[in-house]
Amino acid sequence: MLMKPLKIGDIEARLPIIQGGMGIGISLGGLAGAVAKEGGVGIISTAQIGFREEDFDQNPKAANLRALKKEYEKARSIAPHGIIGFNIMVATRCYEEYVKAAVDAGADLIISGAGLPTDLPQITNGSRVKIAPIVSTEKSAKVILKYWDKKYHRVPDLVVVEGPKAGGHLGFTREQLLSYGIGGQEKDARSGQALYDEEVKYILAAVKAYEEKYEKKIPVVLAGGIDSKEEAVNALSLGADGIQVASRFVTTEECDADIRYKEMYLKAEKEDIVIVKSPVGMPGRAILNPFMKKVMAGEKIPHSACHCCLHKCSPTEIPYCITDALIHAAKGEVDEALLFCGANAYKAKKIEKVKEVIDSLVC
Repeated sequence: MLMKPLKIGDIEARLPIIQGGMGIGISLGGLAGAVAKEGGVGIISTAQIGFREEDFDQNPKAANLRALKKEYEKARSIAPHGIIGFNIMVATRCYEEYVKAAVDAGADLIISGAGLPTDLPQITNGSRVKIAPIVSTEKSAKVILKYWDKKYHRVPDLVVVEGPKAGGHLGFTREQLLSYGIGGQEKDARSGQALYDEEVKYILAAVKAYEEKYEKKIPVVLAGGIDSKEEAVNALSLGADGIQVASRFVTTEECDADIRYKEMYLKAEKEDIVIVKSPVGMPGRAILNPFMKKVMAGEKIPHSACHCCLHKCSPTEIPYCITDALIHAAKGEVDEALLFCGANAYKAKKIEKVKEVIDSLVC
């Protein structure tokens, strides 16, 4: 199956490959720029993006806003004519300010999940930036499409469908993951994939209805566990316009993370990839390590002062601080880190160039 360019409104990526946003500090300007340079779409994660700024502990928001601009400029210097965007979580405190900062920086695209981005059209109104919600189910797709239609009289420029094999925070309950053969019933993974493929078709049908209403193409990109040409072919055969890939780009030379983080992917076995619970109660996927074993055993991990990252986080009650744990990961302090990853992260066997990864996915 021949890949076609990915058209998002009036912009076009030569390859229909979006590099997934990974925070904290995993997909910054270096990785996003490298992917955009090769013809894909490079995505910078804004999650605590300013963690290396000198004043991050004292004023995390100011540090994050400053770093957001720096990382965009870095990516743009690598890929002057490429498509570069941001992944901004709805669950982030000061969400609106980060979105506006991304627009001001010059972003081509904003992808937004970890909650439904109900107000994204209003925040970006009047700008040229393209906007894309992340959905995981037909229900969530219908909710956001209907809401944007009724309140803003518009549709997304792109829809990202993130499946149950994705890394980081997941848009599914633990029970839903089990129904798809993930998180305890891996023997049923093949039938689970077929079941989710049916869900994808329902999502595509929901999007199609709004395409017809607005007489506008709404490209749909599939994400979650896509790590090979075969997975890419399956996504396109379902009717998707492109793919989003994250974990495969972690083990690249251009990835912004510390080499010790990348090496954890190379060392991981299939049984090391587990479903975990974030401090705010959301299920996620990560590599089992000494830190996560402590958490799973019920140990409460001491943490730094609050850096105001997520809504619904009570610093006095959380078992560990997700900001602390993800910063440890980005810095390569892997025994004290939350090592987010996709379901197939264990398949990585070597450090590659971004171009090599992209070449292995093109069909």
